Amino acid sequence: MQTFDFVDEGLGHSSYMIDLGDGTAAIVDPPRFPIAQEVLADELGLRITWTLDTHSHADYVTGSPSLAACLGATFIAPQESHLATPHRPVHDGEHVLLAEGVELMAVATPGHTPDHHSYVLTDRGSLVALFTGGSLMVGAVGRTDLCGPELAEPLAHEMFRSLRRFDDLPEELPVYPTHGAGSFCSAPGGSKRTSTIGDERANNPLFSIQDEDTFVHRLLAGFGTFPGYFARLPELNRRGPTRYDAIPGLASLGPEDLERHVAGGGVVVDARPIAAFSAGHVPGSISNTLRPVFGTWLGWLVAPDQSIAFVLAPGQDRDDLVRQCLDVGHENIAGKLFGGIGTWTSTGRPVSTIPLVDPSHMTDRVLDVRQANEYVVAHVPGAINVELSKVATADRAPGALTVMCGHGERAMTGASVLAARGHADVVVLDGGPDTWSEATRTPLATGR
Repeated sequence: MQTFDFVDEGLGHSSYMIDLGDGTAAIVDPPRFPIAQEVLADELGLRITWTLDTHSHADYVTGSPSLAACLGATFIAPQESHLATPHRPVHDGEHVLLAEGVELMAVATPGHTPDHHSYVLTDRGSLVALFTGGSLMVGAVGRTDLCGPELAEPLAHEMFRSLRRFDDLPEELPVYPTHGAGSFCSAPGGSKRTSTIGDERANNPLFSIQDEDTFVHRLLAGFGTFPGYFARLPELNRRGPTRYDAIPGLASLGPEDLERHVAGGGVVVDARPIAAFSAGHVPGSISNTLRPVFGTWLGWLVAPDQSIAFVLAPGQDRDDLVRQCLDVGHENIAGKLFGGIGTWTSTGRPVSTIPLVDPSHMTDRVLDVRQANEYVVAHVPGAINVELSKVATADRAPGALTVMCGHGERAMTGASVLAARGHADVVVLDGGPDTWSEATRTPLATGR
């Protein structure tokens, strides 16, 4: 028996394929488009017969219903998820025979969500793996505030009790979490993807706490903000997502189509690198460079009912862009500007620019749009911290402004949002705090 992991760096999501040893395989917490998993299964001559979800996911759209419908796999999910899609519900302590000698035991571990289950895998009676979903993670545990602030503390108490269910498991047992580095579901975020029970006992500061009240206090104190779309995806996953047998294409839009799109309330998202956006973009468009975290920021900044049109650079991966949109439940996609920005400018239509500057050309007022936990570690002295997700609703102050983040992508997004709100005198630092510190030979500030 062998377990293979698949990582979506942008979402901080891990899924797993288990070779059950008899020519069949099981997938744990698959993404909406489990293409890599299916390719590997084909290469290994495996038939995917099981797909398992550990809980109602808030950070991505599940691929389990699609695997069940397309491949005839049995979809296992916690009974408490109350799914509307065909599945086999399991309850606490239930054993499921996946293959001869290979058994799965469901362990109710509420906390991250009320319906959360972990799965213990045994091979001919020997413990071989623990799939912990959003409960125990590498150096962290799942946050408990995704179901609303009023449930954060009660679920934190549930989380403490759930983790204690792992106390009798052997040190060497591998731990396979669904959430990891880059996931907003983790509190706080970890770096490694997999671990063992022994490593977590030794190194996980929350898992090692034996007093329930101390655990709850420390867990609740570690929460940062999370994307707004987390509030709607659990229900989408409960009802069952729209099925796609392949990643859909992008329709082509002319300049007139794009203007009609905007006039009708649609948004234009420019996915080109920030240097290209800086040099010239469709007025009012939002910069969101296509990269692994593209989908997260799209879901955070654009309302789910807003129609989206894209501006792309030659060679950018259209399938990756569409996949990331659909992974976070953004399905109202109008298309892409045919021919890119060159088509727009060739018709004499105007473009806007946002200067990308080095530290010597920064203004006196600096806006740092990184997450608060990043800002407190190190920032330019005097910089104001407004997280990117809050820029659109922050009070607007007149005057020249430099927007910055860690590298420039989030800063350009923030600057584009400000520009769309009428803030004309805005520039973006090409780089981050370290760029400024090295250029000015000045130490960075810490704390708030």
